[in-house]
Amino acid sequence: MYAKNLARILGLLSQKCDVSSSTLQELDERFKSLRGYGRLPRGRERREEQLSHEQIAAAIFGLVAVHPGWAGHVAIILQGLRPVGGTDASFFMAETLGQVVAKLLTDKEARKAFTRMTLTVAETGMNSHGGAEVVYQNNGEKRRAYFVPKEAVSLLSPGREIGFDPDRDRLNAPSMRETSFTQEFFRRLAQECELAEKFPAPPDGDGSEYDAEEAERERYRKLGVHNGSRFLNVGVDNQVTWPKEETLIKFDQYHLVLMPKTKENVQSVHVDLTANRLDDRSAMTVINRFLSVMAWCDDNFAIAEHGWSGNPVPVPVSKRDLAFTTAHDYVFDRKIPDSEEARRALALYREARNAQQNGFISYAVLNYYKIIEIQNHGKEPVRRWFRTHFEALRNESKKDDVERFLALCGNEPPHEYIHNSCRIAVAHAGKRSKSDPDDAHEIVRLHTAARVMHLLARRFIEQEFAISDLMYSGT
Repeated sequence: MYAKNLARILGLLSQKCDVSSSTLQELDERFKSLRGYGRLPRGRERREEQLSHEQIAAAIFGLVAVHPGWAGHVAIILQGLRPVGGTDASFFMAETLGQVVAKLLTDKEARKAFTRMTLTVAETGMNSHGGAEVVYQNNGEKRRAYFVPKEAVSLLSPGREIGFDPDRDRLNAPSMRETSFTQEFFRRLAQECELAEKFPAPPDGDGSEYDAEEAERERYRKLGVHNGSRFLNVGVDNQVTWPKEETLIKFDQYHLVLMPKTKENVQSVHVDLTANRLDDRSAMTVINRFLSVMAWCDDNFAIAEHGWSGNPVPVPVSKRDLAFTTAHDYVFDRKIPDSEEARRALALYREARNAQQNGFISYAVLNYYKIIEIQNHGKEPVRRWFRTHFEALRNESKKDDVERFLALCGNEPPHEYIHNSCRIAVAHAGKRSKSDPDDAHEIVRLHTAARVMHLLARRFIEQEFAISDLMYSGT
């Protein structure tokens, strides 16, 4: 049995399973997913490879997935289900659900005894998916074998099938979809397998189902994707020169993938952590170095935004759709503060929050510090204010932020650290300041400090200027 022929047969057997039947395109997508997960032979060169019973079982299980693209993942889940009560309580001593299907395809007596198999990939335990019920006849008596994920160890020991209630012991999701396969399904499928073995014929079609996969494989080859690749994907807001199409470039000793802006995605940089022998923070530093060079070359801005790592291929970064606060009844009653110092404090606070949100963390730290300087002139008065109010802050909310900041300080008093390692570090570039805004470790350090300085700045504005944070305060 060839994969393409099996797709046609499964399509025919599934025609009456719903008010609408599966399309050839949907089955092709399911089989593509199965190949992607290694459940079916990959590549055009393996097109004429005969399928094993385990591979045929995977294709059957792939029909259970609601979304065709998840067929491979669902097949892995269902193939590995284990019988409640162990093999003695299973259908024909099958150790897994995959072996149940193999038995039905090869053993005529098993097919005669079999009645129905019902499958689900709903959550049947906490963060655990998949369950099955096999109904069959044994010496004229209707029997049921239940299958659960292998992690449900307590249900796999002998005797646990006695009194097992799937509605009580197996359900975790408030709703679930189930797919059933009948005796007729397996009878006809086994018959097709026997005919294919007795009368060999070439695979259906011309192999065009592999065209898209081969194009994708070639695309990934050009982007430097290898087995074991693990990419860091970072969005970029910029006005520097950028390639029109996704491009692999060499930057110093590193290889970066640049992706262009589209209707749904921002411009982005991608680094293969495995191939470049980098961890996330080191790779982020390399990306920042690249953007700094580009900002210099084009004399324009280049801002690294959000990102993540872990994908085996570079993945485009979606445009940000940040949440915002709305109100059904917009109650507003505020006035411009009379005090020039209060107005300046609010202006600096807004700039600091803007900078903190948009990645200009050095500027955020400096502006939070400048707010405290409004009424504390000189180094020592500012230090005294930080020393006094930091202790009070420790007893209030955001304790996690404070504890992380204290870990940064080490043995240095917090008020000294804020002045020496925050204010001087970002405001100067002399021998006492080695702050490098490209270095990912330094960025994390400044973000940690900024979260605490943000709290202190709010405390200063509330106490010194008595400015309410209510939109309808009338002040």
